[in-house]
Amino acid sequence: MTTRTWFITGVNSGFGREMSRQLLERGDRVAGTVRRDGSADDLLKEHGDRFTVSRLDLTDTARIRPVVDEVFARLGRVDVVINNAGYGLFGAAEELTDAQVEHQIATNLLGTIQATRAALPHLRAQGGGRLIQMSSVAGLAAHAGASLYHASKWGLEGFSEALAQEVAPFGIEVTLVEPGGARTAFATTSLQVGTPLADYGNAPSAMVHGIKGHGDLLPGDPAKVAAAVIASAEQSPAPRRVVLGSDSYQGVTAALRARLAEIEPQKASAAATDA
Repeated sequence: MTTRTWFITGVNSGFGREMSRQLLERGDRVAGTVRRDGSADDLLKEHGDRFTVSRLDLTDTARIRPVVDEVFARLGRVDVVINNAGYGLFGAAEELTDAQVEHQIATNLLGTIQATRAALPHLRAQGGGRLIQMSSVAGLAAHAGASLYHASKWGLEGFSEALAQEVAPFGIEVTLVEPGGARTAFATTSLQVGTPLADYGNAPSAMVHGIKGHGDLLPGDPAKVAAAVIASAEQSPAPRRVVLGSDSYQGVTAALRARLAEIEPQKASAAATDA
C-alpha cells in the first residue's frame, strides 16, 4: 500500500482521532487540527515523526487559511483532506439561543467551507487530491429536535455536490461520508442541547433532551467507521457518497423514497407553470 499524507480537522476525539491512529499505525503521515492544545499529546509522543498538530477552531475564520497554507508548505503534498471537525446541537429551533445557532453553522458549515476553499489552490497546484467531507445521515434525513444540526449538514451536502463538479477538471475528487450513530464523544461530551421549553414537552422534539450521555447505546463502531472512511480514499473513481451504519442506510433510503413519493405525482402540476 502506498504511503500517503493526510490532513484531518478535529483529531482530538471521535472519528478524527481514530482515523489518525489507524493511519499512523500503518505508516502514513497525518497533519491534524485540535481546538485545545495538548488534546492529542499521546499521539504526538508515539508518532511525532509522522504526526503534527495545529491549533484551530473553525469559528476563527481568519486563522483557517494560514493553518492550511502552513500544512501544505511543510508537508509538500497532501493526498487526502478530511473535513471532520464538528459537533451536534440538538433541541427544537425555538429552544436554542442565537449564539448557539450561529456557532453551530459557523463550525459545521462555514468553517468546513472555508477549510475546503483554503485547500483547493494547493490541491490544484499539485495536480489533484481527495476531499472527504464528514457529513451524516442527518445530511439527508431529518428528525424533529435537530433542525440546526440538519441545517449545517444539509448545507454541507449541497456545497460538496456542486464542488465535486467544479473541481473535477483539476483531478480533485470529493466524497461525502454519512455515518449513523456511533459510540464516540458526539453523544456525550461534545453534544450540546438547548434549554427545554414547556410548550415542547410533548412534542416530537422532546426526545432529544434525553440523548446526551447515552452514546454507548448507539450501534456504530468508531474503529470500523474510521477504517471504512480510510478505505474509501483508495477507491477510484472516488465514491460520491459513503453511507456507514445500518441505521444510516435505513434512514437515508427511507427519506429519499419518501421525498420521491411526494414529488413524482406533481409532474403535471409542475409542467403547468411552464411558459
